Amino acid sequence: MSASDEILDIVDENDRVIGQSPRGEAYARGLRHRCAFIHVRDAEGRIFVHRRTPTKLVFPSLYDMWVGGVVGAGESYDDAALREAEEELGVSGLPRPSYLFKFLYDDGAGRTWWSAVYEVRCDLPVNPQVEEVAWHGFLPEDEVERRLAEWEWVPDGLAAYERLKAYRSKGSR
Repeated sequence: MSASDEILDIVDENDRVIGQSPRGEAYARGLRHRCAFIHVRDAEGRIFVHRRTPTKLVFPSLYDMWVGGVVGAGESYDDAALREAEEELGVSGLPRPSYLFKFLYDDGAGRTWWSAVYEVRCDLPVNPQVEEVAWHGFLPEDEVERRLAEWEWVPDGLAAYERLKAYRSKGSR
């Protein structure tokens, strides 16, 4: 089965399931679905950053500071977060990612998706999927901040990163 054939839950503005659709059709028709974003850090606190392959259905060849992806039909955000993190990092036995918050992403062109944000520490050696990841590295946060203006990033990942920084600043007050 190709990625475009994967069945997704279609949800309303309140994140309630209202139907199901193949992923390719959901993307083509702009149907609201669910995604999980996982912020991965290593033992030194560096952030996992990667460049997506040119064959990705969405945002090919762009940089991302998240692993993750769509939540399958009937799958929970929590289960999708662990599955996606292990798949994309090429590891097994990862701790369950910690849920932080959820937001409705709007791409500005009429397409929206619910985005659950998680974080996890990965002390395992990573071996990312070659179908998903063209380049990867663990970068210190100050370098990620410097690269924001230099590299072309996935827009939903940037939105999640800005929300993560705001979430963290509220928690440190």
